[in-house]
Amino acid sequence: MIRLMIADDHAIMREGLKRLFALDDDLQVVAEAENGLVLLERLRQGGIDLLLLDMSMPGISGEDLLFRIHAHYPLLPILVLSMYNEVPIVLRALRTGALGYLTKDSDPETLLLAIRRVATGGRYIDSRLAEQIAFAAGGLESHCEHDVLTDRELQIMRLLAGGLSVMRIAADLAISHKTVSTHKGRLMEKMGFSSTADIVRYAMTQRLL
Repeated sequence: MIRLMIADDHAIMREGLKRLFALDDDLQVVAEAENGLVLLERLRQGGIDLLLLDMSMPGISGEDLLFRIHAHYPLLPILVLSMYNEVPIVLRALRTGALGYLTKDSDPETLLLAIRRVATGGRYIDSRLAEQIAFAAGGLESHCEHDVLTDRELQIMRLLAGGLSVMRIAADLAISHKTVSTHKGRLMEKMGFSSTADIVRYAMTQRLL
């Protein structure tokens, strides 16, 4: 029996995963979390064999969250299930402690296979992502300018490009508006942007929306 914890801020996503896992006698969902703080608190109670993690949640998330989890629970297998398929994000997640990475459009069979492999200490990367990583490593795929951004900066850039205000982003991510503004300033400096319009144009040309 593999005891799972699902960490995702979307209730519909968590419920769908629980229904899928309920069909498998070898899997049992014993915990769930909708943000990083709840996740860290629940991990202290133990009894979890694998963490299925969405890195983009309110509050602490992304590389910072992964780093904290891996630092305190180095033996806990972590499988990232994310909406993002950019190679730099995948690589950062794997370097920070995840044993596997899948996108949310993966089919159920692939997810179940990944869970079993990661739960036993193995690694699993969706074949589509593995191919992209191989091309990038071989210099066959050009790097994007936004590769310099952290996960949080990229997340905020996407949200800004989608028309959300700093205050709305702060509310959605459960962080202060000052923190959002800081991330915005850093990403604009890294990318050489002078206005939000620059963010929107770049996101559209790179198909980040």
